Amino acid sequence: MSGPNKTKPGVDKALLIKDAAKLLPEPSRRFFMRGAASLGALAMLSGCEIIDGDASENVLRVISDFNDGAQALLFNPNTLAPEYPEGMITRPFPFNAYYSQDDAPDVDGDKWQLEIGGRVDDKKSWTLAELNKLPQVSQITRHVCVEGWDYIGQWSGVNLREFFARIGADITAKYVAFHCADGYTESLDMASALHPQTMLATKYAKQPIGDPFGFPLRLRTATKLGFKNAKWLTAIEVTNTFPDTYYRKEGFNWFAGI
Repeated sequence: MSGPNKTKPGVDKALLIKDAAKLLPEPSRRFFMRGAASLGALAMLSGCEIIDGDASENVLRVISDFNDGAQALLFNPNTLAPEYPEGMITRPFPFNAYYSQDDAPDVDGDKWQLEIGGRVDDKKSWTLAELNKLPQVSQITRHVCVEGWDYIGQWSGVNLREFFARIGADITAKYVAFHCADGYTESLDMASALHPQTMLATKYAKQPIGDPFGFPLRLRTATKLGFKNAKWLTAIEVTNTFPDTYYRKEGFNWFAGI
């Protein structure tokens, strides 16, 4: 076993500690950076001995999962994100994806349907025209990207809680999974899905969402980082089985609250 002062092969101590601190909730982060920041502290927090690069990845995953749990406990489903005046709306809103704008999917709105699955009474598919006939809600909220930029946007569509009531979704289930036309996957805990500002958005700044920005339907949740707002929705599933996601597999926090 390596001694406490021995260099760990494949591990940059400073970067590992910095990355671990980013994954902790604020009170724990301050304590960690003030005095406990060491490879030994990371090992104690995660229960993993850091002996190489693979082990450091495991440590960061454990701490990320800890952060997810802490954020979930702190989340208040009745606290609303701030709303803003129309004069602050960004037009057009920025394109952002893990590919270029030219590679965005081309969805035929006339043939598109939203598939419904999992713990739901009514699994009928929904067309865009049917969704537009449902009661509509609107919000002007801030979209925050994990990359550090943000903008104010006006979103309109169907409140997700009301949609779940209409289709008989089991709101005691743990998760809601979202599938997209570009192969992207995302998911929410049920409390976040039922938040008053979580919606299935069909419009931006009072105009139908066009391509390449998620036509014809995208998730809008004002309490999460931007990558949780899945675009080009094709299916929703209510489930008790944890639905892994594109960016969690890339090392991002799953809860991703703001």
